[in-house]
Amino acid sequence: MAVTSLPDNAAATGEEAGKPRRLKKLALIVVAVLLIGGFAGWKFLAPSPTGPPEKGEVLVLESIQVNLDQGHYLKVGIALQLTTEASEHIEGSRALDAAIDLFSGLPLSRVSTPEQRRGLQEELTKQLRVLYDHEVMDVYFQEFVTQ
Repeated sequence: MAVTSLPDNAAATGEEAGKPRRLKKLALIVVAVLLIGGFAGWKFLAPSPTGPPEKGEVLVLESIQVNLDQGHYLKVGIALQLTTEASEHIEGSRALDAAIDLFSGLPLSRVSTPEQRRGLQEELTKQLRVLYDHEVMDVYFQEFVTQ
């Protein structure tokens, strides 16, 4: 016996089998459009980087005396190069505290040469950028006296 036509219930199941495929394709298309739209919105509407911060005013801090190793001491005065975005009420106590922590107990031989001072200056600058949430760009030594 040869079947030339499908019964009515078999045709109905064929149409139902096609619906899930169409729904899957439609769902994939919707997801793809949302992903592309989200990426495009993020890429073109996100604020562009403004570049390096601009130099603002310089905040000169009072000199401090720090005890070094073996009875020596260091008198250091620092100034903070602030960014233009720095708040107007920035204070230097955290910077002085960081300087005391960095220099205290160092041997005199670690603070004697210009290369060593530049290394300590760079380390202090890194610490202060974090402490002041990038409102401090650079640190300048105004005074650096050892005995």
